[in-house]
Amino acid sequence: MTPDRTLPEGVFHPTCEAGGDNIIRIEHVVKTFTSRNKTVTAVNDVSFTVRRGEIFGLLGPNGAGKSTLIRILTTLLIPTSGTACLDTYEITKNPEKVRTIIGVCPQNSTLDVELTAYDNLDFYGKLVNVPDDILDKRIWELLKMTDLTDRAHMRVSTFSGGMRRKLEIVRAFIHRPLILFLDEPTIGLDPEARREVWQQIAVLNKEKTTIILTTHYMDEAEKLCNRIAFIDKGYLVALDTLENLKQLLPAGDLIEIGLDTIDDRVLPGIRSIQLVNSAEFRNNTLTISAKNGSRVLPAIINVFDGYSVPMNSISIHSPSLEDVFIYLTGSKLDAGNNEGTKPGARGRPS
Repeated sequence: MTPDRTLPEGVFHPTCEAGGDNIIRIEHVVKTFTSRNKTVTAVNDVSFTVRRGEIFGLLGPNGAGKSTLIRILTTLLIPTSGTACLDTYEITKNPEKVRTIIGVCPQNSTLDVELTAYDNLDFYGKLVNVPDDILDKRIWELLKMTDLTDRAHMRVSTFSGGMRRKLEIVRAFIHRPLILFLDEPTIGLDPEARREVWQQIAVLNKEKTTIILTTHYMDEAEKLCNRIAFIDKGYLVALDTLENLKQLLPAGDLIEIGLDTIDDRVLPGIRSIQLVNSAEFRNNTLTISAKNGSRVLPAIINVFDGYSVPMNSISIHSPSLEDVFIYLTGSKLDAGNNEGTKPGARGRPS
């Protein structure tokens, strides 16, 4: 796609200072589209920062505004208002410089399936100006990283979906970018291929690359991301670590303790424990709701020990990110559109 280079009214150029913990700073970004006299706001006053070296998850349903925001950060779209800094470069003032420090793996594959794996990497390496004297060595490093050295000179059309995706991810990394954007990197892959891609992403992150991951797979975000932002209907509705996001749920963790016999003496002691929301017997199981199950568990065990009440089993069930998203938005992750309004972000948006 050809980038839109017409600077609209309302875009400003902040000073993008070198150094610091934040490699991306997004400030009040808005993006609207007008068609047939109808205006749709795809991104609505979004502000947050991304830290150097982290894997940052951008989650939301289809149509939430994730891909639009990524296209703004990668200079394919200009925001209607607001702007962002990537390292020391502002996206509308220095788009060419921005492109030298980023790698992008789009949602839809752009590999040439009639070329070999080596030729795909070679062609892209030349496009991003990797010096000829190091390009061959770099290609073989990436093929080794993806376990594709034995298929280097085979056509990509013979590759599985997982193999193609791993090749496409490292292709975006061929020039060692500071920031790597992965837009739905595992969509359409089987579970085994998804796990292989996850391993690949973790390896790239160990090279101190900041990774922006857009996904609507909650397990993917839980597995990979240091911090997670929820985008819904164009708004940033929450941003925090996985643990802190789960603490937004009033019910918290669910602790179940299996018992041979019911002893009502333990209930007052357990209910008095800080962070315990509720405790009740259900058949031969004591069910406890707590804000942080692992933290309160020692105190719960002390209550049982104090009354010499034996326990058969203990289990802790933490809420999922899906539960958090439903609590914050009132809808499931796969049921999004761009209509409606949302409040400001919850959690710690920084």
